[in-house]
Amino acid sequence: MSDHTAPRPPRSPMAPPRSFLWSRRIFLTLLTGFVLLPVYVMVSSSLKPLQDVSGTFHWIPSEVTVQPYFDIWETVPLADYFVNSLVVAGSATVCSVVIAVFAAYAVSRYSFRGKRVFTVTVLSTQMFPGILFLLPLFLIYVNIGNATGIALFGSRGGLILTYLTFSLPFSIWMLIGYFDSVPRDLDEAAEVDGCGPLGALFRVVVPAAIPGIVAVAVYAFMTAWAEVLFASVMTDDTTRTLAVGLQGYSTQNEVYWNQVMAASLVVSVPVVAGFLLLQRYLVTGLTAGAVK
Repeated sequence: MSDHTAPRPPRSPMAPPRSFLWSRRIFLTLLTGFVLLPVYVMVSSSLKPLQDVSGTFHWIPSEVTVQPYFDIWETVPLADYFVNSLVVAGSATVCSVVIAVFAAYAVSRYSFRGKRVFTVTVLSTQMFPGILFLLPLFLIYVNIGNATGIALFGSRGGLILTYLTFSLPFSIWMLIGYFDSVPRDLDEAAEVDGCGPLGALFRVVVPAAIPGIVAVAVYAFMTAWAEVLFASVMTDDTTRTLAVGLQGYSTQNEVYWNQVMAASLVVSVPVVAGFLLLQRYLVTGLTAGAVK
C-alpha cells in the first residue's frame, strides 16, 4: 500500500512572497522588543534598591525588593497628587463630553447662521501650540482673582477650565463627524414616537454614538492626566497633580530613581487599565471619526 501525500494547495497569485512575510515578522518582533525595552527598564529599576539604580545599570537585578512601592507614598504626598489628578482629569472629561455632545448634535442636525464659521474656528484652535496660551491664561486667572475674589489660579477649577480649552474643540469636531454618520431617520422615528429633540438625542443618537463618545472621553482624560506644562504653572502645593508631583523624588543631592520608576508605573495603571477596558470602543470611535 503506497503512501499518498496530500498535495499542497496552490498559492494565490495575490499572496505576498514568503520572504516578505518572514521579513515582516522579524521587523515586528524587533519593533516590539524596542517598544518593550523601556518598560523592562522601568519595571526592573523599580524593584532594585537605590544603590543598585544610582550607579551603572545592570540588566539583571542582583537584588529584588518591593520596598520602593511602599516608599513612594511617604517620600512625597503621592496620594494627594493622585486625588488631584483624578478630580481634575475626571471633571475635565465629564465637562468635555457633555458640552461636546450638545454642541456636536446642534451642528450635525441643525442649520444656523455662522455654522461653518463655528466649525472652522473649532478646528483651527488645534493648529496652535499650547504654550501660546500659557501666559494669557495665567494673566486672565490672576486678574479674575483680583477683581472678583474667585481663585482660579492655583485651584482645581482653573486647571479644569485650562484642560477644557484643549480637549473640548477636538471633542466637538470628532463628535460632529460621528453624529453625521448616525442616520437622521432615527431622529425622525423618535419624534414620531413622541420624543422631542432632547429625547431623540439621549434615547437614539447617544446610544448609537457610544464608540465615538468613549473615544472622546479617553482622549480628554489622557490629555488632562499626563499634562505637565500647565499643571506646573497653574497649581500650588495643595493642588499639584501626579505629572508634576513626580518631580518631588528629585532633590538637590540625590534622585530616588527606583521610587521614580515605581511611581511612574503606579501613575500609568489607571490609563492602561481604562484603555484595555475600552479598547474596542476606542478603535471604532476613532476610525469612524477619522473617516467622516
